[in-house]
Amino acid sequence: MVPNYKCDTKKNLIAVIGGIDSETSLCMATILSTYKIPQVSYFLFGPSQSMKTQFPFIYRVVPNEENQYHLVVQLLLHFQWTWVGIVTSGNDKGENFVQTLVPKLSQNGICLAYTDRMPSLTEFSKLLNEYHTKGDMACFVKNHKAKAIVVFAETLSILHLIFLLYQIQTVNMVETSLGRVWILTAEWDFPAVQFNKKWSIEVFHGALSFAVHTNQVEEFQHFLQPLNPYSFSGDSFIKDFWQQAFDCLLSDSQESVESNGTCTGQEKLESLPGPFFEMNLSPQSYSIYNAAYVLAHALHSMYALNLKHKAVAALSNSQPWQLHHFLRRISFNNSIGDQVSLNEKGELEIGFDIINWVTFPNRSFMKVKVGRMDPWGGRQFTINEEIITWHKVFKQIPPSSVCNNMCHPGFVRKKEGEPFCCYNCDACAEGKISNPKEMDKCINCPEDQYPNGDQDGCLPKMLHFLSYDENLSITLAFMAFSFSVITTFMLSIFIKYQKTPIVKANNRGLTFTLLIALLLCFLCSLLFFGRPQTLTCLLRQTAFGIIFTVAVSCVLAKTITVILAFMATKPGSRMRNWVGKRLAASIVFSCTAIQGALCTVWLLTSPPFPHLDMDTLAKEIVVECDEGSVPMFYSVLGYLGFLALVSFAVAFLARSLPSTFNEAKFITFSMLVFCSVWVSFVPTYLSTKGKYMVAVEIFSILASSAGLLGCIFFPKCYIIVMKPELNSKKYLARRNL
Repeated sequence: MVPNYKCDTKKNLIAVIGGIDSETSLCMATILSTYKIPQVSYFLFGPSQSMKTQFPFIYRVVPNEENQYHLVVQLLLHFQWTWVGIVTSGNDKGENFVQTLVPKLSQNGICLAYTDRMPSLTEFSKLLNEYHTKGDMACFVKNHKAKAIVVFAETLSILHLIFLLYQIQTVNMVETSLGRVWILTAEWDFPAVQFNKKWSIEVFHGALSFAVHTNQVEEFQHFLQPLNPYSFSGDSFIKDFWQQAFDCLLSDSQESVESNGTCTGQEKLESLPGPFFEMNLSPQSYSIYNAAYVLAHALHSMYALNLKHKAVAALSNSQPWQLHHFLRRISFNNSIGDQVSLNEKGELEIGFDIINWVTFPNRSFMKVKVGRMDPWGGRQFTINEEIITWHKVFKQIPPSSVCNNMCHPGFVRKKEGEPFCCYNCDACAEGKISNPKEMDKCINCPEDQYPNGDQDGCLPKMLHFLSYDENLSITLAFMAFSFSVITTFMLSIFIKYQKTPIVKANNRGLTFTLLIALLLCFLCSLLFFGRPQTLTCLLRQTAFGIIFTVAVSCVLAKTITVILAFMATKPGSRMRNWVGKRLAASIVFSCTAIQGALCTVWLLTSPPFPHLDMDTLAKEIVVECDEGSVPMFYSVLGYLGFLALVSFAVAFLARSLPSTFNEAKFITFSMLVFCSVWVSFVPTYLSTKGKYMVAVEIFSILASSAGLLGCIFFPKCYIIVMKPELNSKKYLARRNL
């Protein structure tokens, strides 16, 4: 058995498969490229563009390395591991891995807690001495918050990490997992060396690793089981492996090394520990399997083309550079059914598997496929958490790896220096919320919603207005109807006894007009109940302003009539010409006409309209009537207030005039009540919100109207009903004497 790369053979070297690490592969590529010999690498990861530019004759049966970076980020985001460490080999490839991965982590909100580089073989003994003396060797050994560790190391570098962990376990007797979740890249592989049979790998129990997508070849185990050192005549490789694996010497061995005895040749490969030798097809073996078939198909295509053109003589003289044309177009299904196709960059169009490592005390292990990422369709990432086995040291499943625990909803992250994954949690201001999707700032709810008690969500606001079925509304409505009934009753008394002296005094027409105006005042308060509509908003303030203007102008006319009547009784007075119904009617009409003009201008220019106030109340939407033109609104109220003050002033001056049925005293007191109600109304109205503002206005309307009704008409009704003997001309004449 003569390997075909020996230079002293007559065999024509047309292609190379290998090697086991990137350094070997690239060194070979430098030499082979001189002769344009194709190299199919089964374990060479690296940037696609730079690799193809520097080494155009390399073909790789592994995925694009960019897909692995994407997979690392997606896995960390899936488990919300935002505070991670990185352990790499101490060479340029490890440095390039860190420089490429860290920006991608930052772009996705993941922070790097630390970076540890595994020492080279020359530095390893020195670091071990420092570890034994100082007890300080690696960041990931310390009690650090970063529980997720991304490990990048090729086959030979793995020895450094395994030996380091072995020393930590045996010397310090620490928990075998160190409380860490290991995330191992696809470059990870256990090298088949004697040390692996003795070192425990329980530290990797529950680890997650990436591997080139692999399917098992059923015949592979059948091929391995009967193997022995003499299976292939002349193959010295299997003999060397056999002696190293079983720590024995073959009878024909020429080596003089210590061993446990002589090999029988009947030893079974399945008895070897998993880290030393796997019976299943490993990802690396599957890649070698694909690499061999890639070359076989390319050679077959090339020879088939030569046969087609009857160039049989050229078969033995085929040159390596002729094979590139067929390698670039290779595409077939292997014996398992997987498609094998190289893209324009010379890479295999294949995805990654996510493997969960389950270890056992006897140094065996089981690799469970828990997820996958395919290169097509937007790098679709899938993982099944339910079948993942985590290390028993973790109390929280899945484990957490964050610098800070996530802020509870209702709180917001407050950055404290660098890195950005470390922060404090501050409560959101009143009226704002935060949720898991937006933790960097508190946000406002939509206008028609308000924050819930935990400030982690929004609830719909209820409409807020003085509805008919509330106790407050029922009470006020009952008062309005009661006063309306009382007013109607008084009006009926005055109509019945309209010819009596007490009714005839001070102008019966004004009395009836005032009573009707007060009745309408009580009834207009009903416009303020219920949800504001366009019609009710138009009528509320205008009807209130006009009706109250009629009432107050009647009071003013009554007061002026009293004064003029007293002055007219003096001898030679010319006031007799002013006393009469025309003057009173003119006063009422002119005063009301001015108010009516103001209301008309208001309605024509900027009338009131229904409005939804979102801001006044935190949890409700106030349905109110917007006054439209604020100046016109205050003009109407100001004019009404002016009439009230004039009426009060005139009545106050006439309060002491001598007369049996002088109303000036009653009018003075009634206007005092009226003005007091509306003066106290202003601060009360401004200090309330929503429907309670409407309730205050209704109460003020009822109270002021009741004050006028009670103070002016109750004494007269009392005399008419209870003291009829006082309601006579005889009593009037006696009082005047």
